[in-house]
Amino acid sequence: MTDEGNPTVGDYMTRDVETVSPDETVADVARRIAESDNHSGFPVCDGRHVEGFVSARDLLLEPEHVPVFRVMTTDLLVAHPEMEVDDAARVILRSGIQRLPVVDDAGNLVGIISNADVIRSQIERATPGKVEKLRETLENIHDVDTREERRDVSLADLTPTQGKVYADELEGRRYELERGLAEPLVVIDTGTDLLLADGHHRVKAASRLDIDEMDAYVIVIDEPVDLGMVKTAEKEQLESIEDIDAVDYAHHPLIETTERLRRNG
Repeated sequence: MTDEGNPTVGDYMTRDVETVSPDETVADVARRIAESDNHSGFPVCDGRHVEGFVSARDLLLEPEHVPVFRVMTTDLLVAHPEMEVDDAARVILRSGIQRLPVVDDAGNLVGIISNADVIRSQIERATPGKVEKLRETLENIHDVDTREERRDVSLADLTPTQGKVYADELEGRRYELERGLAEPLVVIDTGTDLLLADGHHRVKAASRLDIDEMDAYVIVIDEPVDLGMVKTAEKEQLESIEDIDAVDYAHHPLIETTERLRRNG
C-alpha cells in the first residue's frame, strides 16, 4: 500500500508470470497459447528483462519458424509495482489492453496485472478505514467501547451475517486465494460469537479450497450488546459457512439471454 493507504499494483499483481524467450519460434508460442486456458499472449523476456510482448494476433499469418523477437510488440506499456491500482486501471481502460506487465526500476519483470485483477481490487476491499468506520458505527449506535485486533480466525467458528453470495464472484475469490492476494476478513468478536461482517465470498471460496483459517481485522466488544446482525443470522438460520448459498447471476429472473429474447420476439 502507498502511504495514503491506496492499493498498489504490487498488492494485486500476479507474481508467478509465464514468459517466452525472444528466440522461441512462432510455432512454439502458438502451441503454448493453444494449450492454455488463460493466456492469449506472453511477455517476452531475456532472463527477467522485458523485451516486448507477443500476442496471438502478432502470430497471425507469420511463418512457423520465425523467432518471436521479429514479430513481438516492443513499444509496450508497463507498470511499476508502486503504481496505484486506480492509475493502472485507467491505463488498461484507455489503451484497450487486457494485461499490463509490471517491472522494477531495472526493467525486470516482477509481475503482471490484468483487468480482472483491477476489478477484484475494488470489490469487498477491507481497508483499515472501512474497519474504523464500522467500529465508530457500533460504538455510536450501541454506546459501547470496542478495540481492534489483527489475527487469524478459524472459519469453523464464524457465524455468517449474509445468506447469499454470487457464483461468478466466487471464481474471483478463488483466484485471489490461490495467489495469496485475498484481503483480510472483517469480524466482530462479541465474546460469544465471531460474526462475519465482511468477506462472505472469500470464506465461501476458502472453504471450497479446504482453507481452515484466514487473516482478519477483528473488532472486539467486551460487553453484552444486542447487535442487529445477530438477529439477521438467527432469522435466516445462518450458523456456518455451509449455510451461505451461492447464486448464479444467469438464473436471476431479471436476467435475459439474447437467445431467449430472439425466441420471444
